[in-house]
Amino acid sequence: MNTSKFAIATLTGGMAFFFLGFLAYAVVFESFFVDHAGTATGVMNTEMVWWPLILGNLAHAALLTYIFMKWANITTFGSGINAGATIGFLISLGFDMITYDTTNIIDLTGAIVDVFIYTVMCGIVGGIIGWILGRGIKD
Repeated sequence: MNTSKFAIATLTGGMAFFFLGFLAYAVVFESFFVDHAGTATGVMNTEMVWWPLILGNLAHAALLTYIFMKWANITTFGSGINAGATIGFLISLGFDMITYDTTNIIDLTGAIVDVFIYTVMCGIVGGIIGWILGRGIKD
């Protein structure tokens, strides 16, 4: 595996996840998720701690990059969108359904909408990662 490609795709994908997440969760759907919060109280942080948010976005991007490079040989925007959306759908469906069943932080409508938002985000980021892997530094 080409370490430079992995690093560049992971960093770029992590930045894309960060900005798409901000746009989706803090701008476009913020009030929706407030309205569809579960009955738990006091679970939202009032002040951001940036390092875990950044690390989490990089980890998501690294997962897609690793799968694309190691197992799937994805090197185009189109194939990255398809694979990213599929992976994102399965991960978010599993996570959100378990979270909905075992906690009171989100209602069912919020969990289902979150699956769709994360699927779209992973599709876009997957396309970006696939495009980067098909360009630039050659193996």
